[in-house]
Amino acid sequence: MNIHEFQGKSLLKAYNVDIQEGFIAETPDHAVIAARQIREKFRSEYFVIKAQIHAGGRGKGGGVKLAKSVEEAGMLASKMIGMQLVTPQTGPEGKRVGKVLVAQDVYYKGDSDIREFYVSILLDRNKGRYIVMYSPDGGMSIEEVAEKTPDRIFTEEITPGIGLQPFQCRNIAFILGLSGAAFRNMLKFLEGIHETFTGCDAQLLEINPVLKTSDNRILAVDCKIVLDDNALFRHPDLAAMRDISEEDPAEVEAGNNSLNFVKLDGNVGCMVNGAGLAMATMDIIKLSGGSPANFLDVGGGASAKTVEAGFRIILRDPAVKAILINIFGGIVRCERVANGVVEAYKSVGKINIPVIVRLQGTNAAEAKEIIDNSGLAVISAVSFREAAEKVKEALSER
Repeated sequence: MNIHEFQGKSLLKAYNVDIQEGFIAETPDHAVIAARQIREKFRSEYFVIKAQIHAGGRGKGGGVKLAKSVEEAGMLASKMIGMQLVTPQTGPEGKRVGKVLVAQDVYYKGDSDIREFYVSILLDRNKGRYIVMYSPDGGMSIEEVAEKTPDRIFTEEITPGIGLQPFQCRNIAFILGLSGAAFRNMLKFLEGIHETFTGCDAQLLEINPVLKTSDNRILAVDCKIVLDDNALFRHPDLAAMRDISEEDPAEVEAGNNSLNFVKLDGNVGCMVNGAGLAMATMDIIKLSGGSPANFLDVGGGASAKTVEAGFRIILRDPAVKAILINIFGGIVRCERVANGVVEAYKSVGKINIPVIVRLQGTNAAEAKEIIDNSGLAVISAVSFREAAEKVKEALSER
């Protein structure tokens, strides 16, 4: 689960990590109030206005601006709130900005003794371990650094059950070229972000840039945290941070109906029960000359309600030219699924694209009879090969 920058910073602060302070604002008036609070509390004359969306590269799209007065903070917020922000990570459609973070200016005027670093904690799947990835070249895309100067990216492995060790923190601070108070503050910073990462059951924690100020403070100027969905039952307070306005509406609806759904860019919608069968189904779609438009797993307890929800989600995609329902009746009997398909088909209404249904397993023969006698424009199949051929035929007629 993705969370916003301001939420990530609040988690860092809870673990005693120094951050660029700020307040959230959903209207220009709130931004003015926030700027005044920052000026009074943190003695900052300038303010940074940051769009809060679940995507990086906001500065390149105009989502990060510097305000040199309280009034300008309100003016910039009025332009930013409600805009469709396009960044390298949003795609051409962009994302609507619903709120902004009004933050203190931590780049002191005339300051020449500041440095920016990149620090993240993430999973190295090849090693099966979490690592700290860091670079002296903060403030820019880590992908760009990796492409142009890969020797400027360093890592430290985190041993499971032991965690990030003090000697590793010292090594990171040394490679980043720090000394004295900045060195010691970096050790505290690294320990704090590791505690945040483990304490919140995060999958990714990325801070870019990490700022060393001229008075040797180490601050998190930005923050991206991705939480492990499977661990949210342990953190109801973190689950409450979810912002569904930032998520794909189809995926939100699928989650509300206990469906596992991932949008793809193909032309054949597929509905299955079980992740393994879903992968095989996508393979036969490709072999038939089509391309899967989604991954949709209805689980072991497929019912008329879940099948109907699946239909509605798939049909929302205008690129879908056919639907393949591929169910193995193990826990759930095939005739129950067949009845669910018929009921869902009638409930959804007229479906103008071919629907191919393959049901195998317990009571598969009875299920095929139900489909064939339903009077609906549903095409039944028995084998994988037959299902692939039916999909191919359906696509060739479109």
